Amino acid sequence: MQPPPTPSALSRRTMLAGAAALAGATATAAAAGTAQAATAPAATGAAASARAARHDRTVVFRNVRPFGAAKPTDLVVVDGRISDGPAPHGAKVVDGGGRIALPSLVDAHIHPDKTTWGGSWVSRRPASGIADYVAQDVELFRNQRRPVAERAYGLMSHAVARGTRGMRAHADVAPAYGLAGVEGVAEARERLRHALEVQIVAFPQHGVVRTPGTAALLEEAAREGVIDMIGGIDPIGFDQALDEQLDVVFGIADRHGVGVDIHLHDRGEKGMRAMRGIVERTRALSLAGKVTVSHVFCLPGLTDSELGSIATDLGEQDIALTTAAPSDSLVLPITRLREHGVRVGLGSDGVRDSWSPFGDADMMHRAHILGWVTDVRLDDELSECYRVATHGGADVMGLAHADFRAGTPADFVLVRGECLPQVVVDMPRRDMVVHGGLVVARDGEFLA
Repeated sequence: MQPPPTPSALSRRTMLAGAAALAGATATAAAAGTAQAATAPAATGAAASARAARHDRTVVFRNVRPFGAAKPTDLVVVDGRISDGPAPHGAKVVDGGGRIALPSLVDAHIHPDKTTWGGSWVSRRPASGIADYVAQDVELFRNQRRPVAERAYGLMSHAVARGTRGMRAHADVAPAYGLAGVEGVAEARERLRHALEVQIVAFPQHGVVRTPGTAALLEEAAREGVIDMIGGIDPIGFDQALDEQLDVVFGIADRHGVGVDIHLHDRGEKGMRAMRGIVERTRALSLAGKVTVSHVFCLPGLTDSELGSIATDLGEQDIALTTAAPSDSLVLPITRLREHGVRVGLGSDGVRDSWSPFGDADMMHRAHILGWVTDVRLDDELSECYRVATHGGADVMGLAHADFRAGTPADFVLVRGECLPQVVVDMPRRDMVVHGGLVVARDGEFLA
């Protein structure tokens, strides 16, 4: 393990991974991704409307190999869902050319409002902590010539072209921005409602308590109905107000009937105190199935007994978790968590923002990263990485699994390859992306 970096050398990766103890994370990719979460947050109204608009569409995708099956078959899609019946006379036919058909992916944690994707290169400066990154966020926001809606749309449509069917989008809410972030992402969501299902989190990156005026903006966002969830961030390590922050966040969620998704980077006892506070409020307000904790860097270093105890609580309250798989020591122990019924999804996190020049919003690449950081090598393990990036994220968002069974959403990608494990390693071009039976991208390019 490398020593913690000096402040001048600090980056997102080193900030997240610098002092973490190495956890037994190499088995995380064996997560079972088949459980549905009936009590998870429902898909947004815009997404439901988009699906309704696709009625009366019948398409046959001919000569495809679901999950890399040896023998090609036809996928019949009726009204945006997979059908087990014969193709109706006169149905539109799309030739898959023997390509592998795989479920579309779900990005359970991304920040599209911050991105510089599609714009000019941005040179980044050293940062010594979250406060420095936050200050650079504001500077970048003020210097952007393109509004949030345009930048977010560019990134989100790119994600669709890479096979993403759904995403949970965190948008900064703070006095420095007002509600520009959530409104911009909401505008992009509306433009993409035929191709992408989006949940928006009002994320208080600057702190709920340490930045006066933020709590009122979070309340306004929830009252206006533009968001699906209220966020939070490191109640102890950053906001230094555990009870006050959680009371505000959970209070808004309870009053307005929205969910909660809290960033938790705090490690050790700070992180565990926050986790216990989240569990307690979820139980007290009967918010089971509506709460998510993102990153959760306090879990990987726990003993097996400690992990089992908190995982039991999380499972009982149906609190979901997300990871961006930043390193072998900080990726969540997905297998153990799933054993307790905990929903775990995978996300991109930031994409070419002030925090980092890296990121591409390609969830197949993120599945590849999950396999890389957990050092998997067996076919089943590689396939499980893909399932975390598909069904795992769907469970977190409350979406039906797109697994080619009759009645399930016709959301899939067509790629050239031999088998699923090879696809995870090679990350081939998405030759075709289908959402609700509609072809929304070809040859890696989004079809507006």
